[in-house]
Amino acid sequence: MNIQKLMKQAQAMQANMAQAQAKLAEKQFVAEAAGGKIKVTATGAGMISAISIDPAVIDPDDAEFLQSLILKAVQDALTGAQKMAESEMRKVTGGLGFPM
Repeated sequence: MNIQKLMKQAQAMQANMAQAQAKLAEKQFVAEAAGGKIKVTATGAGMISAISIDPAVIDPDDAEFLQSLILKAVQDALTGAQKMAESEMRKVTGGLGFPM
């Protein structure tokens, strides 16, 4: 086993992971609720970057319904972004399961 070769491979993988994480921060995942009337965009880094709400779903007498729709869309966006990130990182790590 060549330790120097192993160290170089580890450093290359680390650099590739950093590069992949930077690219993920630029990628976006959009989740929708209420038939597309609510849209939430999350980045591959797990940050919510936008929320869009069609005024047609705003009912001042039923704020709880709107809140539940927004919460569902946010959860879906974050879950989708996380799955996208995991998929991209598996490409870099060869499925070794390193933490992001």
